[in-house]
Amino acid sequence: MALADQDMKAAIAVTRFGLGARPGEIDKARSDPQGFLKAQIRRSGADQPAGPAPTSIQRMAEFRTYQRERREVRLEKASDVRPAKPAAAPMDAVGPAMADAAPGKGDARDPVKVVGNMLRQDISSDFAARTQLAASTDAGFRERWTLFWANHFTVSATKAITGTVVGPFEEEAIRPHVFGRFEELLVAAETHPAMLTYLDQIQSIGPDSEQARNMRNGFAGRGPAGFGGANLQKAAQRTPGLNENLAREIMELHTVGVNGGYTQADVTEFARAMTGLSIGGERDGVYGEAVFRGQAHEPGSRMVMGVRYDESGKAQAGAILADLAGKPQTAQFICAKLARHFVADDPPPALVARLQAAWTGSGGDLAKVADALITAPEAWDPAPAKFKTPYEFIVSSYRAAGALPVGFQQVGPILTALGQKPFSAPSPKGWPEDAQSWAAPDAIVKRMQFAQAFSAGAVQDRDPKALAADALGDRLSPDTAKAIARAESRPEGFALLLMSPEFQRR
Repeated sequence: MALADQDMKAAIAVTRFGLGARPGEIDKARSDPQGFLKAQIRRSGADQPAGPAPTSIQRMAEFRTYQRERREVRLEKASDVRPAKPAAAPMDAVGPAMADAAPGKGDARDPVKVVGNMLRQDISSDFAARTQLAASTDAGFRERWTLFWANHFTVSATKAITGTVVGPFEEEAIRPHVFGRFEELLVAAETHPAMLTYLDQIQSIGPDSEQARNMRNGFAGRGPAGFGGANLQKAAQRTPGLNENLAREIMELHTVGVNGGYTQADVTEFARAMTGLSIGGERDGVYGEAVFRGQAHEPGSRMVMGVRYDESGKAQAGAILADLAGKPQTAQFICAKLARHFVADDPPPALVARLQAAWTGSGGDLAKVADALITAPEAWDPAPAKFKTPYEFIVSSYRAAGALPVGFQQVGPILTALGQKPFSAPSPKGWPEDAQSWAAPDAIVKRMQFAQAFSAGAVQDRDPKALAADALGDRLSPDTAKAIARAESRPEGFALLLMSPEFQRR
């Protein structure tokens, strides 16, 4: 291999497979670019963000307290026994204002706002810690691989109860399993409290289950939500029955794909098999823990995609999940998605075939699939075909500067302005990754505004020409290098780097 080829491969290893180069990182990859990436594949899983690591159960308990306080305020208002406390704004989503929502700030007499602000602060801290890890890690490929799976199994803060556990979901269900068997990752993601709440599984009751019969006879017992929020329980009691959201998204988005050969009848049968999967409530002792409620499970055998599954309670859904994980349609669907994420919006068919062969031959061993991606020649085409998402752009900007965001306020508002609101993907499909979704003229103007403001504080007395060489290596074009060298100031030179075509793509 010619030296120039090796230098280009080093740049590709860090900027395409990883999250962007920190100063000196391309030099570290130069001697063995593929080995540099392979060393980041780790059976124990991905790195965890620094700082406190509250569990999803703890966060669910906090949210239950928030619900209880709001309910008490409403009851006080309705009874007019004493002056009503002002109701807190609904926790509908994550936004830039979270950074200023310090617990107890200006609301010492309002327990609803105290708890609500604490939850908002928790969510913003989760996202800030995740971004700090992305900006500082020396294993960029491992983190990019992890973020792919977090987006594949999207849970979103667009639903308040789910927003409190997006961070713990990634730490508990995604990161430990990203280099294990896909079946293990699938089960961990689908049965986590975050997914069960986000896709309404906690509201699903078998139409012929013991609990449904009790409801029809006027005795509700424990609601299907099984969670401290009386509103959830009452809503489920008003409309007892099957909810197909989780079953549909598992098949359409997480396993075989929309063209995977399943029917609506398969979705319904799968949803029946999953009835009983819920989260713990007041009578269970542990709030927010994933539980199986036999009284809410639809009895009977199920037929899904031509396979019969005998009645076996919780194990019935597990058997279906295991079979979906092993379907060839699942390998084809997800391997094509991996190729699109790492290489091109329209990936080379040969690359997809290589990944699929590795998946099938290893039984869904994700470490083997990652290795196949690294060694595929199609993945090393020097032409950069992927346009960075806003998150990738912000993270790679910090990495190019060798800097670290100190808190949510430094990244949250700009990501929201760029259309990628933290932890708030607009649907279970997750964030789009194609260039068309992120390269609109208005978005480019906002990226330029960020680049100018960021560069003013990031460069200081450093030479932007050296930073550009560190950030892009052999990917730095002569035209961009010349423009940076001719810039009127060092911050302007660095901003030109961040807005250059080769930095915007990977």
